[in-house]
Amino acid sequence: MATILITGCSKGIGMSAALIFARAGHQVAATMRNPTNARELHDVAVKEKLPIRIFKLDVDSDESVSSTVERITKEMGFIDVLINNAGIERSGAIEETQLLAFRAVMETNYFGVIRCVQAVLPLMRKQGKGCIINVASVAGRVASAAMAPYSASKFALESFSEILAQEVKALGIRVAIVEPGIIDTPMAQHITVITLPASNYSHQLRLAALFTASLKRPVSPTIVADKMLEIVETGTLQLRHLVGPDAIPFINWRQSMNDEAWINLAALDDDAWYERIKGDFGMEVKPVAVV
Repeated sequence: MATILITGCSKGIGMSAALIFARAGHQVAATMRNPTNARELHDVAVKEKLPIRIFKLDVDSDESVSSTVERITKEMGFIDVLINNAGIERSGAIEETQLLAFRAVMETNYFGVIRCVQAVLPLMRKQGKGCIINVASVAGRVASAAMAPYSASKFALESFSEILAQEVKALGIRVAIVEPGIIDTPMAQHITVITLPASNYSHQLRLAALFTASLKRPVSPTIVADKMLEIVETGTLQLRHLVGPDAIPFINWRQSMNDEAWINLAALDDDAWYERIKGDFGMEVKPVAVV
């Protein structure tokens, strides 16, 4: 039985991961910024008598990360696995998105991971073992208009994780990057809702339409949690793990075009873009006009 520290467990992928690992017999430290949001996780854990303990941890705070990792280590023992799952999303045209939004996303999705890694790595190094799983995204390898804040943070996380793997492999520590496609989570659902004022750019409307169409066939976050469990229990040394039925198609789609062709695709007018998506994926994305 391993001790698993997971960030961002109040909902979505994090909550699914906490349950999957606990049901597999592992001891789980389920962390989140606000434990009052953990009612569903708590109730399931109690009902099923699962080895899950809930801790308050804000990945944006140096003090919160260091003190919580210290507490978990004292109360639950050596942390065998760190899963950096906590993340937030912001989207919009670069010109119209406040710098504050870029900073907030990078603080949580990138610097938050660094804080957690730096907190557990000395312990893993001394033990000569450990596993770190960073939840990135297909958006960390495919740059799409209107996703600059989120995508940039995941591109940064991809690079960080690859370098981390190089540095710690000789120490007996494994690193894996999980790259989900469009998964049915509150974050994905949020992208389908446009609440911003009228924009000079239509890319966010296209993005919302793409997510809306994809979520008509929802993919459960348990598919991502299952992949994490597989990574931990098989001992695989594979770095990148695409997850979800659209993950590989999205990557292949991007790789089928050179940079200029990819940019030209985004520069199409709306009708042409919707037709291109239909042609490439067989998916009707264009919103139906409301009369």
